[in-house]
Amino acid sequence: MSDTLIIILLTTLAGLCIPLGAFFASHENIQNQWLEQEFRHFVIAFGGGILLGATTLVLIPEGSNYIEPDSLSVVIILAGGICFFLLERYLGLKRRENPQLMGMILDYIPEAIALGGLVATQSPTALLLAVLIGLQNLPEGFNSYKELQANKVKNTTIFSYMFILVFVGPAAGLAGFYWLSSYQSLLGIMMLFAAGGILYLIFQDIAPQSRLEKHWAPPLGAVLGFCLTLYGQQLLGH
Repeated sequence: MSDTLIIILLTTLAGLCIPLGAFFASHENIQNQWLEQEFRHFVIAFGGGILLGATTLVLIPEGSNYIEPDSLSVVIILAGGICFFLLERYLGLKRRENPQLMGMILDYIPEAIALGGLVATQSPTALLLAVLIGLQNLPEGFNSYKELQANKVKNTTIFSYMFILVFVGPAAGLAGFYWLSSYQSLLGIMMLFAAGGILYLIFQDIAPQSRLEKHWAPPLGAVLGFCLTLYGQQLLGH
């Protein structure tokens, strides 16, 4: 199978997890209000744990390999966090602030671009990143559906957004494959920049939304998400 087909397959499968998560959210019907609230916050925290794992175990270590000197990696990560803050601020001022949806878009697109670049460089972490993108897209699709539903967005409109993102993934992956394959330093910058933005979104939007007073399931969901990412890295790394 050619590298192009591999990228299209991996990014499409990862992208399909977005509407799949939304589908689960649209059919979730828990009668007990306490259980429904606990479950939703668990899913939010679980997605945050996966994002944290993908950032610290894949994007930052892999991206740092292409950047010299090492201190420049810190500057790029910081720049990513600041830029995501400014973009979120702009969207908030324009009254279009949907942190779950925005977080999904802002981490999915650069990760898909990075995935294409990793396939081009024959990196062994390419498959791991594809799996992690799919795993994080499931809870993010779930949470984005709930968020948009709470904002009175119609179901057909929500699923239209989700399926558009499915096709954005392969386009971003192919762009990374053809544009970044010869510029490994640019690939590293892309991964570190995305990592900085994701770290900002985790602590600005996702972690605060996951917290519930006197409940233990959400924080354990974050730990579970991170451990699942770590196990995936260990499994695929060997």
